[in-house]
Amino acid sequence: MSQEFLQEEMEHYRLEQEKVKQIVGSIGGAHQTRTHKILNAVFLTIVVVSFFMGGVLHYIPVTLSLELGVLLVSLKIAWMIHEQQKVNHFQFWILNSLEIRLNSLQTGSRKIHKEISLLREENQRLRSTLEDEKK
Repeated sequence: MSQEFLQEEMEHYRLEQEKVKQIVGSIGGAHQTRTHKILNAVFLTIVVVSFFMGGVLHYIPVTLSLELGVLLVSLKIAWMIHEQQKVNHFQFWILNSLEIRLNSLQTGSRKIHKEISLLREENQRLRSTLEDEKK
């Protein structure tokens, strides 16, 4: 294999790797987006304000404050599970695609191996025929 071919393959691999990074990042696999950070801050602020108003100021009943906090934390956990499921689905799709590609490569490899074996046998037969004719 020539060095140019290997360099082209490496460049192609790098481009594919960057595409995958961008796709995984866009569905929440790598980076938190600005909206995620804002939502996290809103959840945290509401929970802290609720606990402060119920526990310190006694503006609302303490049990209501705790129930509101538990509800918001539960909603946040459900949202995080949903986001993780999107990432898991994408990873499954990638692995499934890789498996299909590997199976097709394996099938092609078997065909090539079988053809090489047939060519070797034919080559041996031709050699033996040529040797017989020389004698």
